[in-house]
Amino acid sequence: MATDAMRHAAASLSGARPRSYWLDDPAEPEPRPALTGDEVCDLLVVGGGYSGLWTALLAKERDPRREVVLIERREVGWAASGRNGGFCAASLTHGTANGLDRWPEEIAKLEQLGARNLDAIEEAVTRYGIDCDFERTGEIDVATRPHELSGLRDWHRRTGELGLDRPEFLDQERMRAEVDSPAFLGGLWDRRGVALLHPAKLAWGLKRACLRLGVRVYEHTPGLALARSGAGVAVRTPYGRVFARRAALATNVFPSLVRRLRPYTVPVYDYALMTEPLSADRLASIGWKNRQGLGDSAHRFHYFRLSADNRILWGGFDAVYPFGGRLHSALDRRPETFLTLAGHFFAYFPQLSGVRFTHAWGGAIDTCSRFSAFFTTAYGGRVAHAAGYTGLGVGATRFGAEVMLDLLAGDRTERTGLRMVRSKPLPFPPEPFAWAGIGLTKRSLARADDRGGHRDLWLRTTDRLGFGFDS
Repeated sequence: MATDAMRHAAASLSGARPRSYWLDDPAEPEPRPALTGDEVCDLLVVGGGYSGLWTALLAKERDPRREVVLIERREVGWAASGRNGGFCAASLTHGTANGLDRWPEEIAKLEQLGARNLDAIEEAVTRYGIDCDFERTGEIDVATRPHELSGLRDWHRRTGELGLDRPEFLDQERMRAEVDSPAFLGGLWDRRGVALLHPAKLAWGLKRACLRLGVRVYEHTPGLALARSGAGVAVRTPYGRVFARRAALATNVFPSLVRRLRPYTVPVYDYALMTEPLSADRLASIGWKNRQGLGDSAHRFHYFRLSADNRILWGGFDAVYPFGGRLHSALDRRPETFLTLAGHFFAYFPQLSGVRFTHAWGGAIDTCSRFSAFFTTAYGGRVAHAAGYTGLGVGATRFGAEVMLDLLAGDRTERTGLRMVRSKPLPFPPEPFAWAGIGLTKRSLARADDRGGHRDLWLRTTDRLGFGFDS
């Protein structure tokens, strides 16, 4: 980054708070008290992010008489569910292309189930009166390099040949008429497959809905250990225990209470900035009247969107894996990444020179080698587990909750019959091999972006093995 551009980027960050913009909101509800003593229930849900909240809510919808307890180590929505970009996608497979590569015989069904899942989220937001700025404006995949534009054209043609829902192709003129950046060469607009929302308000609204249906929610109550207990299981907490007939583990990026499942995910830190609200003139300088979400098509990609008060969220690019997969709050704040992101922002939108960022934050994503969630059971079917959403959990976690409840009930459904549900990704190797492999993959992906999309021997090998890693 040139010196003047670096100074400009640094100045734009001078007043940024090191906290998620979404969590910095007065609408946050009062925390629930911690569990003290013992609890007994039909279903215990461990984890108070989207995955756990949807599981608890749907369990009560399926059977209002079921006694459901949810425990959360901090406060509902404080982790990934309150720090993400608020892109609520229909895709269950981290994009149609990834699903097609892995489960070509199921892709039509997976796309159908994903569309139904997004419709169900929209219906639940309305039914429960969840005020989360839900906007079904879609998303545009943007090309900023010639090889990315060729890739978008090829994908547009291929979706038509396969009979899948076809996004709308935008040439450079039409793309810049939607959102004006000198970096944009074209795009693919999926008009119905993505909604934008306020992610923390969705989590808080789901919490309120769970409480209204009778779910007993305990915050500041981590699950410390899981064991059999008679015909069910027991989870030990700092001040008590929960005895349950069945348990759903929705801890995602945090270590699973079932140790054998831990190698299947690694934490990757993602980062985002939020601008001050744009004036009418500044907003007019970039267009964006249709308020779509956007993401560029590089391996090290950016995602960006407008908030309800016309700020721009700008995130992505860096994907930081800590050695050994150790989570640490210090990694939520990474000034060198914030500076890089700010420089990229002004390169994309030079007409917004002078805009300042009010928030800069990071958080960990649970990543698995196939980029999309996997599901399993333990303790003789008494425990279900879902993880590995890899940044697309805002929408897919509701589907994952349905799968976990199906598995716990022992039901054969259209969901549990899927090969996607019945199979697991490749586990990550132990250290130092995970660190070396992820580092090598990141370097190869960066080179691919700079070399016209050419994938080197390392990337071609990981492609053949089905072992992926991306930003």
